[in-house]
Amino acid sequence: MSGSHAHALYRHGHSPLHHVASQVKIVGAFGFVIAVVLTPRTAFWAFAFYAAVVLGLVVLAHIPPAYIARRAVVLAPFLLVALLFPLVGSGERIDVLGMSMSVDGLWDLWNIAAKAGLGFATAVVLASTTEITDLLRGLEALHMPRIVTAIIGFAVRYIDIVAADFTRMRIALSSRGYHARSVRAWAMYARTIGTMFMRTYERGERVYLAMLSRVYTGTMPALVVKTVPGVQWVAAIVLVGSTMAVMAMSRTVA
Repeated sequence: MSGSHAHALYRHGHSPLHHVASQVKIVGAFGFVIAVVLTPRTAFWAFAFYAAVVLGLVVLAHIPPAYIARRAVVLAPFLLVALLFPLVGSGERIDVLGMSMSVDGLWDLWNIAAKAGLGFATAVVLASTTEITDLLRGLEALHMPRIVTAIIGFAVRYIDIVAADFTRMRIALSSRGYHARSVRAWAMYARTIGTMFMRTYERGERVYLAMLSRVYTGTMPALVVKTVPGVQWVAAIVLVGSTMAVMAMSRTVA
C-alpha cells in the first residue's frame, strides 16, 4: 500500500496540478461533476462555461489533446446507444439530413454527450495528475473507510496482473497456431477466462495467507496524509463555488 503504483492514466509531470493535494483535487472534481449533472440540458451557455473550465485545467496540467483523444474510446458505447434516441424516441419529430428524428431524442443525445464528455475529461485530468497512492491518501484524508481504500488499492494492482495474465495466455494460444475466426472461438476464450479466474482466486488466497503471516488484522495501516496549503483549498472552493453558481443560475433561467 505504501509503494508507488502508477496506473495507465497517470502522466508523470511537474505541472501545477500535479503538485495539488489529492484530497483537494477529489473534492474539486466531485463538486464540478455534480454541478454538470444537475445542469439543465437546455443551458448551452452553462456547458460552454464548464468546457472552458475543463480546457483550462487540461492546459494547466500540460495534457496533450492526443492523450485525451486516445482514451476517449471508452465513451464510444455510451454515444452509440445515445445515437439511437433520436431514431426511436417519441413525441414531436423533425427532419435532419433527410431522416425523421425525435426532438426529445435529440435533446437526450446532446445531454448524454455533453455531460459524459465533461465528466470523462474531468476524470482524465484527475487520473493524469494523481498517482494511485496519492488518491488513496486523499480518500483517507476525506475520511473514506480504510477498508474501502484497501479494496481499491488491491483492485488496481490486481487488475494489471490479471490483464497481463490474459495477454500471456492469448500469446500462448497464437504461438500454438490458434486463431479465432468464428463464434466457435468463444468456447476457447470462455475456458481461458475460467482458468484466469481460478488462478486469480488461488493468487488471492496466497496473498491473504501471506498477509496473515505478517500479522494482518483486517485493516491496512493508515497512509501518511500530507498537510494541505490553505491556498489550495481556497482554489478548490472557488472552482466548485463558481460551477455551483452557474448551475443554480441555469436552473433558475430554465
